[in-house]
Amino acid sequence: MMCLNLIEEQTMENLTYLRQKVYDPALRLIHLWNGLVIVFLMTTIWLSEFFDRGVGEKTLWQLHVYLGYALAIGVTARLIWGIVGPQHARFSDMWHPATWWSAIRKFCFKAQPRFGHHPLASGIYLLVYLMLITMVITGLSLAAIEHSMGPLDAWIGDKPWLKEIFEEPHELIYYLLMGFVLMHIAALIWHEYKDKVPLAQAMVTGYQYEIKTNSLPQPTNIDFHIKGDSHASIIDSNQSNV
Repeated sequence: MMCLNLIEEQTMENLTYLRQKVYDPALRLIHLWNGLVIVFLMTTIWLSEFFDRGVGEKTLWQLHVYLGYALAIGVTARLIWGIVGPQHARFSDMWHPATWWSAIRKFCFKAQPRFGHHPLASGIYLLVYLMLITMVITGLSLAAIEHSMGPLDAWIGDKPWLKEIFEEPHELIYYLLMGFVLMHIAALIWHEYKDKVPLAQAMVTGYQYEIKTNSLPQPTNIDFHIKGDSHASIIDSNQSNV
């Protein structure tokens, strides 16, 4: 079946955007926290390659463990907020099995525009959260076994034979997460260029933008200039709910 383009053509000079406050401050803070911690964790691994079993390497791995604690806090906060947070922060808002199955069955990876997490990309995000949970568990286990650190030290710190059980999935997820980070950034850049919609700022301001289509709400119009000489108008859908 031919995949229909559900987003209006965007080659016109005048574009009309719908704007809605989607991501709450707590979600944005957790996203920033986890993103920075993951980057710092990867950095400690890269830097450790330049040290050959000395004080520098030991210090880096201790820092790596402490950053792992920070990731555990961030992942726990995200799990809690994914259950009790507002609509677009909840995992239920990211659960779209019918959309995923339809995309696979029709080999059509486009979805109806909506505010919130992209219905197709949300499946990847849920997998990433599962990987982060596994990363935290295996990381805390390795911290106990290799460095006698962390809350699991009393239980498995004296069981070095468990190292391989936790080390292999920990390293595998590290490479998968590194690939996800690169693809996530590349996808943001690509979609901003292709779809002419500002995406990256959503986790800074909380506002999400969609180009106006018949399938999205159409509240009171507010004129707004996006950039350059092209004129665009913004429709603030939050005001329509007042």
